[in-house]
Amino acid sequence: MGSNAKIGEFEELVLLAISSLAENAYGVTIRRLLEEVTERTVSIGSVYVALDRLEQKGLVISWTGEPTSERGGRAKRFFQLDGAGREVLDELSEIRQKLKTRTPLEIGGIV
Repeated sequence: MGSNAKIGEFEELVLLAISSLAENAYGVTIRRLLEEVTERTVSIGSVYVALDRLEQKGLVISWTGEPTSERGGRAKRFFQLDGAGREVLDELSEIRQKLKTRTPLEIGGIV
């Protein structure tokens, strides 16, 4: 990968969720989307661990929104893909597509 960032499956799913949610990407909405799409239980803690790792790798950025009464005066921490995060998703998508469309002859006849 051009960005040199190594990510795991769950981190990739979190990046995809952030991309899909756009300006509404924060911990709870990311978790809900992942549970809906994967049909698996996802802990909020695992989402935040992945978000922190992705931010440390320079793939996402975060900021704190305004406090809201619906959250008891607490603010939401929002996330968005950084340019490197988009690049990683594009590269992974390209790799997956290449692997899906290869024939045995294209990979040296290995079956």
